[in-house]
Amino acid sequence: MKRNPIFLILTFYSLFLLGELKSSLATQPKNENQVYIVYMGGVDSTNGSLRKDHDHVLNMVLRRNEKALVHNYKYGFSGFAARLSKNEANSIAQQPGVVSVFLDPILKLHTTRSWDFLNSQTYVEIDNTLSSSTPSSSDICIPTGWNGTCMTSKDFNSSNCNRKIIGARYYPNLDGGDDNDVAGTPRDMHGHGTHTASTAAGNVVSGASYFGLAAGTAKGGSPGSRLSIYKVCNFGCSGSAILAAFDDAISDGVDILSVSLGGSPDPQPDLKTDVIAIGAFHAVERGIVVICSAGNSGPEQSTVVNDAPWILTVAATTIDRDFQSNVVLGNNKVVKGQAINFSPLSKSPNYPLITGESAKKKTADLTEARQCSPSSLDKKKVKGKIVICDAINDIYPTFSKIETVQKAGGLGLVHISDQDGAVVNNYAKFPATVVRPKDNSILIQYINSTSNPMGTILPTVTIIKYKPAPMVAIFSSRGPSSLSKNILKPDIAAPGVNIVAAGTSSPYSMKTGTSMSCPHVSGLAGSIKSRNPTWSASAIRSAIMTSATQINNMKGPIATDLGLIATPYDYGAGGITTTEPLQPGLVYETSTIDYLNFLCYIGYNTTTIKVISKTVPDSFNCPKDSTRDHISNINYPSIAISNFGGKGSVNVSRIVTNVGEEEEIVYSAVVNAPSGVKVQLIPEKLQFTKRSKKQSYQVIFSSNLTSLKEDLFGFITWRSGKYSVRSPFVLTV
Repeated sequence: MKRNPIFLILTFYSLFLLGELKSSLATQPKNENQVYIVYMGGVDSTNGSLRKDHDHVLNMVLRRNEKALVHNYKYGFSGFAARLSKNEANSIAQQPGVVSVFLDPILKLHTTRSWDFLNSQTYVEIDNTLSSSTPSSSDICIPTGWNGTCMTSKDFNSSNCNRKIIGARYYPNLDGGDDNDVAGTPRDMHGHGTHTASTAAGNVVSGASYFGLAAGTAKGGSPGSRLSIYKVCNFGCSGSAILAAFDDAISDGVDILSVSLGGSPDPQPDLKTDVIAIGAFHAVERGIVVICSAGNSGPEQSTVVNDAPWILTVAATTIDRDFQSNVVLGNNKVVKGQAINFSPLSKSPNYPLITGESAKKKTADLTEARQCSPSSLDKKKVKGKIVICDAINDIYPTFSKIETVQKAGGLGLVHISDQDGAVVNNYAKFPATVVRPKDNSILIQYINSTSNPMGTILPTVTIIKYKPAPMVAIFSSRGPSSLSKNILKPDIAAPGVNIVAAGTSSPYSMKTGTSMSCPHVSGLAGSIKSRNPTWSASAIRSAIMTSATQINNMKGPIATDLGLIATPYDYGAGGITTTEPLQPGLVYETSTIDYLNFLCYIGYNTTTIKVISKTVPDSFNCPKDSTRDHISNINYPSIAISNFGGKGSVNVSRIVTNVGEEEEIVYSAVVNAPSGVKVQLIPEKLQFTKRSKKQSYQVIFSSNLTSLKEDLFGFITWRSGKYSVRSPFVLTV
């Protein structure tokens, strides 16, 4: 019998949107105690009883200050958060059973017609709010064994939960400095959690649009799934609250965690102090699928976060929809622009055009005027005109330049920029649009050809079936992983640019970021879990990764927003598909022992690992030759090998499990390898029978290149009839 999954949506309600994401520590006066997290590894049972050493250390703290405790973790893992002095924290770190003690970090959000583009046959309701008004949820039953609760507040009572939203918790900030109307309620005040939750798991809502744009039926990923909402962010997301949400969710009985936030890629914390990695590990131990956003620090390399191997890490792509606000010139030529505005200008080119450089104040620098920097424009030259501003080597965003042009009396703004890539911003009623630098020459040629250049900016129109799509978003964080180059991250890519979903202040909102791509994959995971309820978390991840596509809607290779051919460092295994993962044919099962061996390989000892995981067999010991090179042999759906240039040849092994309808089936290997690299598979065919559902194979990588000057990428595909099971590989310098 199918069981519809329960989502944990960590609803991160915060004012932080698209931009550089930094992890900071809770700032408090030096003379006062600060909040520290004391992590003590696994629990002996999930009934909430404390380990003896946990109880001992906690009582040490409470005897000194009975009000010191902030959170107590006891269901999914052991530990607590408490207000401690630095000396107390150092003392506790030496106690038996303590894995790590660290200051409470503050993490931030990964945000700034998607399911149609993915050709999904599974639809999601996008509700206006997370409340009892969910239409079409009465046929969904609350599952037996659900242990969650609906916390109440002055604006949220128990009746606001229903058969769709079956749990709601909130975690106020620790210093009491937040507005209680925001922090002291499960209700979403800023829209991030509502947007991500509705993307992952709702029902069909017709007539959706974003102020009349992107009109259609709102759809998401897993309509039969229930939602449990855990609000951990208010004006920042404390690590201690995030761990509390993981701990509660494990106890409540969720199936899938969708986590759209993270820390800074520079520097990334050690796994023992990474709250998302800690919580995710213990969730995955109990069969919960954990899906996290990759971060918004691209396009630079090695910026991916949430990159532990037990996490499914999601990059962001565009979809086949664009919002165009074009510029019409006096010679009737049209220059493509991207923006959302509701321009009141005439559609005829009746308005004078002027460049910022030509509108320079006498006291202004020429470069500042060309860029329309603050106070650089002459009001007499700008008044009543559309101003063309450049963004090359500029720090000021489009919104700043709109303000500059408006103050000078300008009618509109054409911003020459590729800083935001395909991300479209809403400039409301002011006529503003963004033109890519490659199209700027048309504007300049026209202005230089006439003494009286004229033009207009058209109001936004929605373009569907836009090509090429998908493209990897400019902001999406890239690999390789700074944790280990022997694990390929990100794992997968999904739509995360200009995504329309449920809002709070208005029925629908448009948001951008890997925060938005994450719930697309969560919804897909929900559909897979519903169809295959006995599958493990790693089997679901494998199904999503090995069925991904690397081809765009022009039948060419997926590119980045900057026009370069994308690699697995950009999109992992590729862009998600929505039907193939339901029947992947073969899956790569990554076991808890694989993850524990990973900890061995990166330097953890057996004693520490047995504290971290209480499910590990007593006989477990780290392999004698525990080096980082062995990480490549973890049974992961992708392959990554570091320092390949100096090794001659490298062997890795994998095990696949037949989950297809056919018990008797043969798969053949197909290799796409880069020039100069030989890839040998042993065996080249895998034969499955009723008695033999698992098969292993070896891959031998070798090269005749005298030196490796750049990282190389390829794919290994196992094919049989309707099944195509594809794994990317990367060979690093």
